[in-house]
This record gives sequence, structure tokens and C-alpha cells, in this order.
Amino acid sequence: MPSLSNIQIATKGLVLHTTKYSETSIIAKVFTRQLGVRSYIIKGVRSAHSRTKQNLLQPLSYLDMVVYNNPKTQLNFIKEMRPEQAWNSIPMHPVKSSLLFFMNELLYKTLREEEPNPEIFDYVVATLMEIDANENDNMQHLPIHFLLHLSLLLGIAPLDNFSHRESLFDLQEGRYVSHATESTLSTEPSRLFHEYLADHQVTNRSVPLSQRTTIINAMVTYYQLHLTGFRDFQSHEILHTLLQ
Repeated sequence: MPSLSNIQIATKGLVLHTTKYSETSIIAKVFTRQLGVRSYIIKGVRSAHSRTKQNLLQPLSYLDMVVYNNPKTQLNFIKEMRPEQAWNSIPMHPVKSSLLFFMNELLYKTLREEEPNPEIFDYVVATLMEIDANENDNMQHLPIHFLLHLSLLLGIAPLDNFSHRESLFDLQEGRYVSHATESTLSTEPSRLFHEYLADHQVTNRSVPLSQRTTIINAMVTYYQLHLTGFRDFQSHEILHTLLQ
């Protein structure tokens, strides 16, 4: 039998983050479909003669990989990797690029290394393909839908119990309540948030930037309240300036 250190696993992966490891090597944090988030040493990639190009390791690069998996160590190695699919329009499009970085930061700060989640992986890939193929530039609702659906997959989804009596969304409680507190949204954002939660054809109409900004900021706060260690999230600020 092979030793644990020699077990090889074929998996798809999405690059989340890279850090310098030595003069020629890096550590790549990769969200793999089979193993969840794992960290890999990639030797020589920063060398001028490297066979592995650093453009394979950009944020949310989609890879086909064969990796070594030793559960006794936090750092493993990649035996093989190649592009599973290159993003064609995203790198050239400022809005699409900003959406990618928004998704990347959100995943980097929410996913835990010990939790494989192929459902999240497949959802992220499908969303990236949707962004890459989009030709009409109408992506104003995508950040909110991504935040909401990811919260569902993470098990922290807001409860949509909106009613005439309970009409204010409480970020701390994660549900609609009848009386305002320090953590409730005001009346109009609460109503709009309900429309996004229920998907009452809100994606078929234009929503002013100021209102979408309020909902995105509220969802970032919601993540901070309901996920341990989620803090210092910044990429949504760039989206506010681009998604008019």
C-alpha cells in the first residue's frame, strides 16, 4: 500500500490566494472540489525557467489537478495541474474582474480548510461561467444573489418570514421582527431585502445603486455577525463604484 504522503487525488480546483514561500516557490491556497480548501507548496514557479506559469495561479483560476494528500500535514504538493477552463472575457472587463475579486475575497474569508463542499464549488464555477459568458453587462443584482445563495450553502441563510406585522429585518437575529432595534434595517431596505430573498422578479427591474449598496453592506454585516473570523471585507466597496 502507498504511504499516506503518496496518496494521489484527482480534483478540480479554484485558486484563492498565493504567498511567497522562497525565492522561487509559493504556497497556493486552493479550494478543491474533493478536499475543500488546501494549501500546496509549488516549487520553482517564480523561476524564469519554470514549467508552471504564474498566470495559472491568478485568483479563481479554474484548474484540473492531481494532488498529493497527506492528512497529517497542512502543506502538500501538486503533482500535475493544467487549466480546466480559462476565463476569456473576465480579465478584460473591469466590472467582471471586480465581481471575480469580490467572489474570491468572500470565499477566502468564509471557507474552512477542513470542510469539503462540492455544492459550493459547483455553484462558484457556474457563477463564474455565467459572468464570463455575459454579453449584456446587466450584472447589477449578481453580488446580492451570490451573497444570499452562498449564505444558504454555508448554513447561515436569513429567514424570510416577512409579514405586515414583522416587517423589519434584524441582522443579529437573522429574521424579520416587529420592532426596530440597533440591528434592524429600516422599512424600505427591509422590504427590498424580502424581495431579493423571495426573488419576486426583482432581477427583472432596475434597482437604484444606493439601494443595492445598502443591501450589500447589510449582507456583509450579516456575515460578520454569523460567521466567526469574517472581518475586514473590502472588495464590495469597489463594486459600488462600478455596478451603476
